[in-house]
Amino acid sequence: MSQPWVFTSPASRGVGLQLARRLLATTNAPIVATARGDLDGTRKRILQDMDVDKERLTVLELDVTDESTISSAASHCRSRFPSSSHYLHTAFCIPGILHPEKSPSQISAANALDTYKINALGPLLLMKHFSPALPKKATELPPQDSPGLQGLNPHSAIFAFMSARVGSISDNNLGGWYSYRSSKAAVNQIAKSLDIYLRNTAGENAMAVSLHPGTVKTGLSEEFWSSTPKEKLFTPEFAAESLIGVVGKLRKGDRGKCWDWEGKQIPP
Repeated sequence: MSQPWVFTSPASRGVGLQLARRLLATTNAPIVATARGDLDGTRKRILQDMDVDKERLTVLELDVTDESTISSAASHCRSRFPSSSHYLHTAFCIPGILHPEKSPSQISAANALDTYKINALGPLLLMKHFSPALPKKATELPPQDSPGLQGLNPHSAIFAFMSARVGSISDNNLGGWYSYRSSKAAVNQIAKSLDIYLRNTAGENAMAVSLHPGTVKTGLSEEFWSSTPKEKLFTPEFAAESLIGVVGKLRKGDRGKCWDWEGKQIPP
């Protein structure tokens, strides 16, 4: 019977850091977190004031703009969690950067390329190297009440991508943010396409979704803190808890879609 492990990338700060901490606190599974550098510092921040088995946490170097680091991290995970005995149960692929443009004249080719490399190509490459660790149709999963699945979705493995409400084309009533919007629309398409692939390879054992955390008080959104109502500006801790809760309640009819922090579907 295969045993689950969990992946979150990146996890050096913000929502990713809190996802890693929340997963360590609420599950029994091994956690793989990533950072571009300062692995020791990232490990200390994740484990700070936590009474958990520190051996459950592995922090690996990974830069989503450098495929060699993604490949190396995935290789490490294959060795640590061989497919003969383990499977990737939950993945949070959440790289993100924002260069807001209010008008077409503000578009910078360099900034837009940065946005696409991190927000769209980054998740695409994480999918390339880590989705093979998801269970297949023939994988023998643990019973739904297994201690190894504590705090995780008992029905299916989940490959989750960080999207945003502004990635919805039908919900776009304001315009602007040209590169960011289109990069997040790409993330939704990536999630949908992976889910179709998983229907064939994993059946009901695995699915892909995209997620919207709301406006979170991190460096990415700092420019908009003052204009966001206090009740709509979330802490990274709240966002992480909410997203883990949403992922934990997904069922087969929810696959391939985009979900917000409240578990409400965002239209494509």
